[in-house]
Parts: sequence; structure tokens; C-alpha cells
Amino acid sequence: MDMHTFFFYFFSALMLTFGILTVTTKQLFRSAIYLLFTLISIAALYFMLNYEFIAAVQVVVYVGGIVVLILFSLFLTHQSGTFLVRPSLQSAITAAIVSIAGFGFVWWLLSGAEFSAAGVASNEYQVTQVGKQMLSFGRNGYVLPFEAVSILLLAALIGCVAIAYKQPPHLTSPKGRENKSQ
Repeated sequence: MDMHTFFFYFFSALMLTFGILTVTTKQLFRSAIYLLFTLISIAALYFMLNYEFIAAVQVVVYVGGIVVLILFSLFLTHQSGTFLVRPSLQSAITAAIVSIAGFGFVWWLLSGAEFSAAGVASNEYQVTQVGKQMLSFGRNGYVLPFEAVSILLLAALIGCVAIAYKQPPHLTSPKGRENKSQ
């Protein structure tokens, strides 16, 4: 087994392990950290497959954006040490059936596909050309979707702050109102 194959299996095992830990752990903060490691393992696989741009987007958008947003919302709502509620037996069985059905569907799709040997990337998909297209305002430009995503992340962060904001105790408790009126 050469080093490339070894690291492919290594990062795949890390991705599966942390993915399973993400959905099975009972602590919310640990689940977010396991999600972070899962996404980093996926980015490592993209780097190994010579998809540097997709790996960089994976790190910037998902690891740098979504996971940080999740961690901020956990800390802002003071629920970082909260234990997750154990799902009911019916929910667990339904999730298992849907997971097995999804796995079977993906297996069916992949078994019917014919994959050709990987070759050298064509000049058509150079990172510089993709970068120019992403910064373009033209017909096939992607500036507007990136701005929409940034506004969405900002709105979600503001929503987390609004939910986490706690009123002072003298405004929320009945005793505080009585003392204020006297």
C-alpha cells in the first residue's frame, strides 16, 4: 500500500468516525467540535484529490463560517454544556431506516456509474479562471450569491445575539416589579 492510499483510508476513517461521533454524542458543544473535525477531514480528502479550490472553499465556508457560527450561537445562548435529549425509539428507528435507504440509493447510483481513470486537470478549470469567475459581476459571476450568503450569516448571528440577550432580573421577576412600584 502506497502513502497516497494509506492517507486516503486514514482521512476517510477520520471522517466516518467524527461523523458518527457528531450525531451520537450527548453534549452539544462536543457535537459541534466533532462536526468541525469531520469537515476538516473532508477538506483533507479534497486536497488529496487535487481539488485545492474546493478544499479551500470547504475550509473557509464550512469550517470557518458555519462551525464558528454554531459555536458562537452555543456560547451566546449559554448552552455549551447542555446535554442533548435522547431521541425516542420511534425517532431512532425512523432515522435508521432513512439512513439505510439513503445508503442503498447512493450504493445503487455508484454501482451503476462507470468511472474513468483520473487524469491531469484540463486548462479549462484552472484556479485563476475559477477565481476570476467568482469575482465577476457578469452573467456567470458569483459575487451576488457570495454576498447573499454573507448577509444570511450576519442575520443568523444577529438572531443568535437577540435570542441570547437576557433582560435584567428586576424586569422579569414579579418581586422586582413589586419593589420597583414601591
